[in-house]
Amino acid sequence: MNDCGGGGRNWVMNLRLEDRTALVTGSTKGIGFAIARALAAEGASVVVNGRSAESAQGAARKIGGKARAVAADVSTAAGCAALLREVPQVDILVNNAGIFEPKALAEIPDADWSRFYEVNVMSGVRLARGYLQGMLERNWGRMIFISSESGVQIPEEMIHYG
Repeated sequence: MNDCGGGGRNWVMNLRLEDRTALVTGSTKGIGFAIARALAAEGASVVVNGRSAESAQGAARKIGGKARAVAADVSTAAGCAALLREVPQVDILVNNAGIFEPKALAEIPDADWSRFYEVNVMSGVRLARGYLQGMLERNWGRMIFISSESGVQIPEEMIHYG
């Protein structure tokens, strides 16, 4: 329970996620892991996603409960399709997978631009398309796209990221 400064009263948040399945991409560490852990604490069955089975399984073990691991590289259409086959229905999709690296504009080859776009944009687009119809049919669903302030305040050394 959290004391929210309400005169000593304790408040508990219940998002009513007990019967919901949540997929968080890029959830083996960092913000994605924290989101997956928080959703699990709220009662959701969480699908932890990472590129390697080892990292995804390790994160799912740390979360515990109903967390399960699914390794899939969402940076490719084939990886997104594999994830959709393995987890055909979710109620909550958190598109968190993302990459960044500092590099001067003149040093960014086309392959880097493509790689950043595939991971940071197209992975979310592909998964959103894949899960949308089921959410509409069930008349319930949430899609969250994690982003960065760099989309608005683009750092000069990470133009391809912003």
